Amino acid sequence: MSETILKDRYGRIIGKIKEKRDGILELRDKYGKYLGRYDPKRNETRDKYGNLVGRGNLLSMLLAEESDD
Repeated sequence: MSETILKDRYGRIIGKIKEKRDGILELRDKYGKYLGRYDPKRNETRDKYGNLVGRGNLLSMLLAEESDD
């Protein structure tokens, strides 16, 4: 399992994407709060409630929405 740390333009951590064994990518904010996941086999991104966000990897969109709250 690999992990990608996401940073803003100032170098501050804003989130993390963790790849699970089955290939699913899980997005968490800087506090570790689950925001959603991307399933490459289905080519679907779902939010923290399991709602379909769209086709393709749209995890960065979920992170942007979270920062707007």
